[in-house]
Amino acid sequence: MDYVKTRRALHRIPELGFEEVKTQQMLLDMINTMPGKHLTVETWRTGIFVFVRGTSPTKTIGYRTDIDGLPLEENTGYSFSSDHPGRMHACGHDFHMTIALGALEYMAAEPPRNNVLFIFQPAEEGPGGAEPMLRSEPMRKWRPDTIFALHIAPELPVRTISTRKGLLFANTSELYIDFKGVGGHAAYPHKAFDMTVAASYFVTQIQQIVARRVDPLDSAVVTIGKIQAGTVQNIIAETSRLEGTIRTTSGSVMEDVKEEIEKLARGMEISNDCSITIDYGANYYQVYNEEKVTGKFTALMKEMGYDCREADRAMTGEDFGYMLKEIPGFMFWLGVDSQASLHQSSLKPKEEALEYGVSIVKDTLYHL
Repeated sequence: MDYVKTRRALHRIPELGFEEVKTQQMLLDMINTMPGKHLTVETWRTGIFVFVRGTSPTKTIGYRTDIDGLPLEENTGYSFSSDHPGRMHACGHDFHMTIALGALEYMAAEPPRNNVLFIFQPAEEGPGGAEPMLRSEPMRKWRPDTIFALHIAPELPVRTISTRKGLLFANTSELYIDFKGVGGHAAYPHKAFDMTVAASYFVTQIQQIVARRVDPLDSAVVTIGKIQAGTVQNIIAETSRLEGTIRTTSGSVMEDVKEEIEKLARGMEISNDCSITIDYGANYYQVYNEEKVTGKFTALMKEMGYDCREADRAMTGEDFGYMLKEIPGFMFWLGVDSQASLHQSSLKPKEEALEYGVSIVKDTLYHL
């Protein structure tokens, strides 16, 4: 398999969560070219399961890759830029899929001792594909005993991997808050209930949750990234909307933060004569690396000569956490040395990392 050619073909067709029709077909076409004696392939919505029968299995090892893109206009200048306007593989899922296909090609030609389950998961970026995929019939049938995944790391050099035991990524939740009051003419504010004012005040109030309602020894972030209200300069807004995110290092703190947001909303409804609705959108469970299997992985990598570094905890979110909640395993960072960061329209990971990534995943599947 030509890894660079494969990555570039996938890069051209980014699709959003549960819309990955072209991506799924391209993946299936490539899988169908591989020796099929030891493979069983099943689809689930826009995702794919590939079960590899081991030669003398005592367990099943799962490997998960994500396949969706982001709603972002590409700005890389690539000759193979996205063919889909407003869509881009800006989180490296084109890399992730290529590496999974490369490792699967090895497994198909030379089956490992243990069974392996490759999971091509849709909708990682939203609305979340890991949790429903866990409940699928193929997952129940081939449920792994341990599972792992990788994510590209633009800030790390090629030929470097990084992970840690315990918490790697935070609990995350989207946050959408809608305000409904009474609009009116700007000259008669006493006859209206201004939702621009209500939303603006709520933005300042919500910051007190982390400052005054969360234990300083815990970590939490509440960010409002978007405010929308009003139509023209001389009409008092009848509605407004806040959009943001919540991130915590523990599940209990996440619930505490949400409870405090709801308390503030109830008080705001009374003080501003309005109604408020809250939608938490997609929620991702923390990525928590099981200690024993993570230790075995890092020891194996060092023994095989890979540059393996200790990772810092991050407030980023990844719905692979739902799989790790039920199946012991780990996630690791793969260095790709890009000046632009994840989710940026100019992300350009170095393609030399593809072969390195395939080698790491292959060696882990053969020896874990």
